Amino acid sequence: MSPRSVFSPYVRLFAVPGSAWFSFAGWLARLPMPILGLGAVLLVEGATGSYAVAGAVAGTLALAGSLVSPQWARAMDRRGQGAVLRVAFTGYLFFGVSFVAAVVLGAPQWSWFVLAGLTGACGPNVGSAVRSRWAHALDADTRQTAFAFESVVDEVVFVVGPPLVTLLATLINPPVGFLTGVVIGFLGGTWLSRLRDTEPPVHRVDDGVPRRRSALGNVTVVLVAVVYLAVGAVFGAMDVVVVAYAQAEGAPALAGLALAVYALGSLVAGLVYGVIRLPGSLAARYIGCAVFFAVAAQLLLAVDSLVSLVAVGFVAGLAIAPVLVSGMSLVESRVARSALTEALTWVVTGLTLGVTVGSAVSGAAVDAWGAETAFAVPAAAAGLAGVLAVAGARWLRSAGGPVAELPQDGTVRIEHRAVG
Repeated sequence: MSPRSVFSPYVRLFAVPGSAWFSFAGWLARLPMPILGLGAVLLVEGATGSYAVAGAVAGTLALAGSLVSPQWARAMDRRGQGAVLRVAFTGYLFFGVSFVAAVVLGAPQWSWFVLAGLTGACGPNVGSAVRSRWAHALDADTRQTAFAFESVVDEVVFVVGPPLVTLLATLINPPVGFLTGVVIGFLGGTWLSRLRDTEPPVHRVDDGVPRRRSALGNVTVVLVAVVYLAVGAVFGAMDVVVVAYAQAEGAPALAGLALAVYALGSLVAGLVYGVIRLPGSLAARYIGCAVFFAVAAQLLLAVDSLVSLVAVGFVAGLAIAPVLVSGMSLVESRVARSALTEALTWVVTGLTLGVTVGSAVSGAAVDAWGAETAFAVPAAAAGLAGVLAVAGARWLRSAGGPVAELPQDGTVRIEHRAVG
């Protein structure tokens, strides 16, 4: 079988009118994901010399985004993506530039935390918005391929972003790396907001109909989000520990390369996962992928040089896309269309909350134990993700069922979907 025929499902995705444009615009809008976190670490550490402070500021940015992004998503489900994205990314640009100015000009440190938090709060989860567009346009059989493709898009972001911000920050100036991410995100988000033809339909609120509960009322959403909290802690810890380890080894510019290779492993796995059909239910696949993620990350404990870090990072990265795609697919199969953007965003909120915890804990671990020993933080967080997934298996199996959808005329229909 030729590579062309193996990956033909990805080619067929772009037969959907406008799909190439909304996917690429979404990629640009997501490019700041690794740039802002890593850029904040490089910027603040350069100004203070403290990884603890740098990790705390980066964690604040991620925490604010994780708390507010579900509200942006809820607004997109009800008011449309275009208007909400324009408002959000305008604030994103303003507060991002203000944060850099505060650090560079030596403003009080408390203002750094405030402005970093406001920048994060103005960053809606674009990946969920793009996945909602795919879900609106495709049938159930094709969505796994689309979700896998978007996971690959995420990983391309993490392949390109870390080397870009590291080179800009180390070879030019630390503020340049962070500012580049803010500007690219603003341009991508604004472009996506203008692609109105591919937006999913708006689910307006009727005053005569009881208000829809938050997507957090769905057991599957909560269980996957909790596991993703631990997965996100791995990502947040890796940003800080890898930068610290590369600096300790005397090659700070290689931090971006090591993180890019970590993401490259996920990219490869995501491409493969999108075209194969594993046996078992969606829930069983998700749990298996979470356990694989937990086991693969234990290789980080063997890191003893930059060469071994790159090799181990690639292998550990192979487990990232499968656990993310399987979890997103499981959630998508068990929520109503009118709450899909919000549900996917709550899942990603678990990731970003975990990034906050991972950044803060790993920053303190680096200062206390040294960079090499601090690899225990992402390894432990990955192990916890596997344990939590297995522990929630019983509830996942009992949570499947038909999805109640509330149309705009107020009547209720039951939309039956394949559930794992």
